[in-house]
Amino acid sequence: MRYSFYPGCTLKTKAKRFEDTALKSAAALGIDLQELEEWQCCGAVFPLASDELVTLLSPVRALNAAAEKGQPLVTLCSACHHVLKRANEVIRSKNDVREKVTDYLEIDYDGSGKVIHFLELLRDEIGFDTLAEKVKEKLEGRKLAAYYGCLLLRPQEAMQFDDPEDPQIIEDFLVALGADVIEYPYRTECCGAYLSVTEKELAEDRVGRIISSAKKNGVEGLVVACPLCHYNLEQFQNDNPEQAIPIYYFTELLAEALGLSLKEKTA
Repeated sequence: MRYSFYPGCTLKTKAKRFEDTALKSAAALGIDLQELEEWQCCGAVFPLASDELVTLLSPVRALNAAAEKGQPLVTLCSACHHVLKRANEVIRSKNDVREKVTDYLEIDYDGSGKVIHFLELLRDEIGFDTLAEKVKEKLEGRKLAAYYGCLLLRPQEAMQFDDPEDPQIIEDFLVALGADVIEYPYRTECCGAYLSVTEKELAEDRVGRIISSAKKNGVEGLVVACPLCHYNLEQFQNDNPEQAIPIYYFTELLAEALGLSLKEKTA
């Protein structure tokens, strides 16, 4: 199975571990992720102003590059997935925006390309039942829980990823790996996102509630798909070591369960 792959900036720096374990796992599962040539930062935040067209140029360029190859575009980072998915919807549904953006880029793209998250690929293309059969080292006895955050799930109409109030895709993924899955009340609450830069105390309060909720419910490790969530959750624990709990990218656990050798943790 061959797909175009959009890594995004953070996977080349702070979240290199995220990309490395994803690519290694994909290869073991027979998935060929081909990184787009000359991709650019997606902008990290989807523009909400209707006349803010410049920030759509980079994601639309990436979407068009994948479409020209006739391949779905696979993402890992929740923020990148959010931006690319919503930018694609705008191009597909708003003729005036599409004309301005594609005219500037000198391309002919109508939003017909497909953007899928790696978790969706595992669920819909591989199948979690098939994935379970490929597991070599089950995560038995590991009390793990998903932390979704905001960007994968909302807005539901545009993302169509999972039920924003009661998502199950990460839980089902963990079950396939053999883990003991625990649900807790704050798994879909925002971690504070970029407020960790401008309003650190507010972000710390939100993260503290998330981790406290997880620990009260017996969680021994949180599983994420967002580098910013990973950063905020780990940074809080660096400042509050008494609240420490392991934070994993879902691909780290996937690689482990597939019996792949892992390098020393870098992010």
